[in-house]
Amino acid sequence: MIKNKNIFTSIDGDCTDVLQAALDAAAANGHPIELGPGIHRCGALTLPSGLDLVLGEGATLRFSADPLAYAGNRVDVIAESSNTAMMLARNGTRIRISGKGAIEAPGPAFIIGRLDDMGTHVPAAERPRVLILQDCEEVELRDFSIRSSPMWTIHLITCHGVRVEGVSVDNDREMPNTDGIVIDSCQDVTIRHCDIATADDGVVLKTSQGPDGKPVGICRNIVVAHSRIESRSCALKIGTETHGDVEDITFTDCEILRSNRAIGIFSRDGGRIRNVVSRRIRLDAHETPDGFWGSGEAITVNVVNRRPEKPAGRVEDIVFEDIEGSMEGAVNLVADSPSGIGNLRLRRLNIRQDDGPYRGHRYDVRPTHFDLAPSPDAAGRANAWVKDENGQVIGLVPYPGGMPALYSCNVDGLAMEDVCFQRPATLPVGWNTQAIVVQDGVDSVWS
Repeated sequence: MIKNKNIFTSIDGDCTDVLQAALDAAAANGHPIELGPGIHRCGALTLPSGLDLVLGEGATLRFSADPLAYAGNRVDVIAESSNTAMMLARNGTRIRISGKGAIEAPGPAFIIGRLDDMGTHVPAAERPRVLILQDCEEVELRDFSIRSSPMWTIHLITCHGVRVEGVSVDNDREMPNTDGIVIDSCQDVTIRHCDIATADDGVVLKTSQGPDGKPVGICRNIVVAHSRIESRSCALKIGTETHGDVEDITFTDCEILRSNRAIGIFSRDGGRIRNVVSRRIRLDAHETPDGFWGSGEAITVNVVNRRPEKPAGRVEDIVFEDIEGSMEGAVNLVADSPSGIGNLRLRRLNIRQDDGPYRGHRYDVRPTHFDLAPSPDAAGRANAWVKDENGQVIGLVPYPGGMPALYSCNVDGLAMEDVCFQRPATLPVGWNTQAIVVQDGVDSVWS
């Protein structure tokens, strides 16, 4: 029910229908609506244009653990086997969600097992995403928190003019595919002062393909700034879905904590990636078990063809500058595809290299065609990891001559200025005596 000041008070049981009616009425009348203190239990919600939803302090929007509750909130852009949302806005304008309250997702209900050797839970096949906004303009998300997502947490698809500020995401660190914020084929998006902790990518830019097989759009003019990110996968990431172009991207003044890969750029599907600047980033990169892509890298840029009919797009005009912190892996710059990497600049890097607990000493070219379409008898989880007949994960590659601090392979126009790596006085077994290894003219293996 709605009382004075347009405050929605908590009721016993499921409030989906009553809350949906209240949201629609408030948006139609141009009035904010605030969720009052307490638990608000609900299923799928749709967000109308003009909605100004305030999650009041002490309010928790608790979503159902029944996947059938979201059958009506279907979207065309499918991720893994996920095609539904707990909260969905389509073709909306002037949508605002703010406040000090929380959205509580039913993540634990979608865990069906555990893989101790890979360090991950086994997720259910069909999991809803928490918040999807598709083809929306003038969106503001501010100050609220989301916890325990079973799948991607916030997914922006072909949106224009989005501002995300002060939002907190706290997900299970062992639940696959729980990306914090996914910016998919969007333009003019700013993310500031957010705090994200999750098992999968923290903030990730993608350009997905639609049901017609064509890119749904491009990603352009994206800024991520002044945020704290913890990720057991990649904290600040571009790719791997790159069917459309990605350009004019800035990651700046961020702190990356307890993450596997700190900053990553991955080209796989034909779209070009260009004009990307990562500046003033403090990072802390740690090795994780093989169930997570990566091996404790501070920076990863790689280009691999995973579909013979659609070569990966070129990555060019990339800048990393004023980067400091520690890593248990290396900096990896690998062009396995002929499309390649060009004009990549490293300026003022000061990174300490430590020996990690897993001593992987490998660089990671996943995802490859092995992950995309594994053989029927392959062990693993499709599009995540696949093991060969010897039980080794396909795509984890030993460094030639041992692990350096920086490995560059087939990069055209690599420039380095004031690049410093602090390594142990006595190098651990399996490390390369050369801190920087640059190779050119290496044949493609994985493309």
